[in-house]
Amino acid sequence: MTITAVETRPRLFTARYALATAGSTSLVFLAAFEALAVTTVMPTITADLDGRALYSLAFVATTATSVVGMVASGAWADRRGPRRALLTAIAVFALGLAVAGTAPTMAVFVAGRALQGLGAGGITVALYVLIAGVYPAALHPRIFGLFAAAWVVPGMVGPFVAGLVADAWSWHWVFLGVLVLVVAATLVIVPVLRRPLPPGEAGTGRSGRRIATAAVVAGAAIAAGLAPELPDARGWLLAALAAGAVVATVRTLLPPGTLRARPGLPGAVLLSAAAGGTFFGTEVYLPLLLHDRYGLPSWLSGFTLTVGSISWALASHVQGRLGTRWTDARVIRLGTLLLVAGAAAELATTLTGAHWVFVGAGWLLAGGGMGLIYPRVSTLVLAASAPGTQGFNTAAKNIGDVVGGSLALAFSGLLFQSLAGLGAWWSFAGSLTLSTLLAVAAVGVARRI
Repeated sequence: MTITAVETRPRLFTARYALATAGSTSLVFLAAFEALAVTTVMPTITADLDGRALYSLAFVATTATSVVGMVASGAWADRRGPRRALLTAIAVFALGLAVAGTAPTMAVFVAGRALQGLGAGGITVALYVLIAGVYPAALHPRIFGLFAAAWVVPGMVGPFVAGLVADAWSWHWVFLGVLVLVVAATLVIVPVLRRPLPPGEAGTGRSGRRIATAAVVAGAAIAAGLAPELPDARGWLLAALAAGAVVATVRTLLPPGTLRARPGLPGAVLLSAAAGGTFFGTEVYLPLLLHDRYGLPSWLSGFTLTVGSISWALASHVQGRLGTRWTDARVIRLGTLLLVAGAAAELATTLTGAHWVFVGAGWLLAGGGMGLIYPRVSTLVLAASAPGTQGFNTAAKNIGDVVGGSLALAFSGLLFQSLAGLGAWWSFAGSLTLSTLLAVAAVGVARRI
């Protein structure tokens, strides 16, 4: 009689992976919560600190410094392994929370936000390198799906919880309370960092130049984000110069061939940027569309965006359950089709004046597309990364997200303002046309993966 051994399917919360899963997901959740929750309390903060003039800079600074954090953390993790890079990034993020939570002036608050971006960018990249060393490849779609959900859930609860905390106690505790939770999450993941981890590869000597380049890209992203604040030709000139600076300098931060959509890893990085630009470049105008064109109350407009967050989380879970039964390329291509369908639905609703429920239906499709795309792009990036390049490639993917989103928002904002003189219909139609074209481009890039 022959006994056949049955291989146990690895799971995220078995004894071997439970601490890594809980700790890493908690860190991702807290970074996402802070990024999204602060939007709710920012009016209160600027009023309290008399800093309304620095309102937009408090957001832009966080995004820009995250680029530097991604590059620095990725280079360090590639050379020395993820342990020190992750702990340092957590410390910088925690310091930013402490500075922002105790800020006596708006300038100090913005400095704290910049530290948060630097640390959050570093945490993301170091965690990806840690995953490559801790989890088998079969679990990568699932852990990245869990990460995607950890980014999406704060979008549903973060603003509401932040508002409650600010009203019940003070806006300071929106930051100091998260600081306490970051310490707890760090204690959970420290035992994982004590295990033997890949040591990293010898440095290439290019880390310093890459960090300097990241600083230039961050500055250009800030300029692009501020361009819509300028009227007419000045804004277009600033956006064009910023985009040119990004294209000229970002090449050394991305895999060769990314800007040409070369098949494989470069195409995956470019796809992530195009998909993120489509989604976030569309999302910012939907509440305004629902309020101005359809007269919906703010809570109902916000719920429409929540529908997209829910479908994103559900699609992330579904692709994780599919595992290797569907290839990364197949899942990604389906995701881009859903994304372009969602963007086109928003544009068609605007052009035809159809019932506002089609806005929610379109965003349901777009959120589902992103839930399929992002986890599988992350899986593909790690699968295509040799030891010693995981940090660089992961940073490249995240830098593409930041830069793609910043440029998409800048140019869609310029279109919106430039067409405002012709009427609201033209403003929404112009911005959403740009987003739809970007989604079509994402479908083309996905076919090359």
